Order: sequence, then C-alpha cells, then structure tokens
Amino acid sequence: MRRKGKRTNRSADDAEPTRRGRMTEEEKLRVARVREDQLSSADTPEDGDRWSTWGDADQGPKPHPDWLITELAAVDRELGIVKTGKEADVFLLERAMGDRSCLLAAKRYRSNDHRMFHRDAGYLEGRRMKKSRENRAIANRTAFGRNLIAEQWTVAEFAALSKLWQIGAPVPYPVQRSGTELLLEFIGDAEGNAAPRLAQTRPDEDELLDLWRQLVATLMTLAEAGITHGDLSAYNLMVHDGRLVVIDLPQVVDLVANPRGVEFLDRDVRNICGWFASRGLPSEIGDPSALVATLLDVAGMG
Repeated sequence: MRRKGKRTNRSADDAEPTRRGRMTEEEKLRVARVREDQLSSADTPEDGDRWSTWGDADQGPKPHPDWLITELAAVDRELGIVKTGKEADVFLLERAMGDRSCLLAAKRYRSNDHRMFHRDAGYLEGRRMKKSRENRAIANRTAFGRNLIAEQWTVAEFAALSKLWQIGAPVPYPVQRSGTELLLEFIGDAEGNAAPRLAQTRPDEDELLDLWRQLVATLMTLAEAGITHGDLSAYNLMVHDGRLVVIDLPQVVDLVANPRGVEFLDRDVRNICGWFASRGLPSEIGDPSALVATLLDVAGMG
C-alpha cells in the first residue's frame, strides 16, 4: 500500500536536509576544502607554491594593466604576510612567468572558526540572498551562514573596487576573486615594502593640504557612484609617492539601498575630518558638516 504523507507548503528554496545520510551544507564545504587541498598538493610547481589561479577566477576590469601577469602557466609564490586583521589577512604574493613577475596583495578572509563579522548587520542591509534558507543561515550565524557572509563581503569588495577603478578612483587594481580570496595590486615598492597608512604619516602643512584635496576629490567620486566607504579612517587610506589610495572596501555602503546610508556617510566624513584636524588642518577647510552636505548634493540626495 502507498503511504500517505503530509503535504507541505515549503518551497524548494526552504528545504532543509532531513533524510539520514544527506550531507549538510557545512559538511559539503568541508569535503570541498579537503578535495581542493588534495588537488593542490598533488599538482604543485617546483619553483612556487601554486600555479596561477587566474583562469579559474573572476577577473578584474579590462583593459588589464600592462604589469599584470595573465598567463595561465604562471606560478604564484608566497613572500610573507603584510597585515593581519579581524576578518582577513593580507599576504604578499609574487606571480611570475619566465623573467617577468609582478607583486600582488592576497587578501584572504579567515575560516569561520576565527572570523569576527561582529559589525556586519548594518552593512549587510540591502544585500539579502535570494534563497530564504541562506538568509536564515546568515541571520542565525551558522557555520554555513558565516561562510556566506564572507562570500558576500568578498564579492562586494571586488565589485566596488572594479567599479571605482573604472571611473578613475584611487584604489588598488582588483586583479581577481576566487572564493573568499582577493588578489589586488600591491601598493608599495618593488622590494615588497608596503606603502604607509595615512595614520602613519607626518605630513607638513603643504602635504596635509594636498592630501586633504585628494581626499575630497575621492569622496566626491564615491558619492557620484552612489556609495560611501562605510568604515573610513586614516588606517584605510595609504599614501604612495604622495598619492592617496583607498583600501579595505568589503563594507562599502550603497547610499540609496541601505537605509542607514546617510548615517554611514556622515560617520565616514567625521572620522577622517577628525584626523586631519588633529594634524593641523584649519577647521574652516575641514568642516565635516559642509563636506557631508556637498557629498549628498553630488550623490543627488541633497
């Protein structure tokens, strides 16, 4: 006799693994990582740590810079760590093909055991996933959900960098994205020394004014694109050969889609204006209220 089962109104997107023997999403991720590790160890170049992952990754905007090595037979070699952070670590990577090479910054989000997305709720507004099961995983901060958050942040940063690079904003060129790893243009010298953060500099009066003007131009470029950094400070700006470069954009905020967009913009401006004021920039030049008003006007929200 045929069994009668209870009918359910749950959609396919809402379906959860219920049968015995069916792998959970967390287990699938673990098995995938094991397989990837096995493949990596079985096919490692003699003169590097891995073959170039360029062909399997989301690639940066065209035209690709002349300095970038795009050959699939290129080799990647780890040269050390550049910076550690709560959500990600940045490593120095050399990609070489024959006698040609380039330095890249490899930004890698940490495993879900160590990741600390403790401030992501406000940033993630307006970035909902299509599947309700994934939204629940994110809301409940399961291991699967934390991996989804990392993926969202990585995708958002890569997309923001690509967009800003194309409109001429001073950001590192986004080379590629593969999973939760971003490869970026290395901002520093040919010996692998990273450029200093703005917070580490001690500019004189003329240099300070020049950096301020660069900052305002950059913020206007972002506002024209309808976004704000979301966590702007003197630690998220680098100074390379006198040029201000914006970094760390995983939490980039859409001024319109995010209900707190204007709040984030205001906080960004006041944070960075406070640093310039502490270094001696006159208050009539670095007035945060006036700058916020100008940026909102540029964004069409004035």
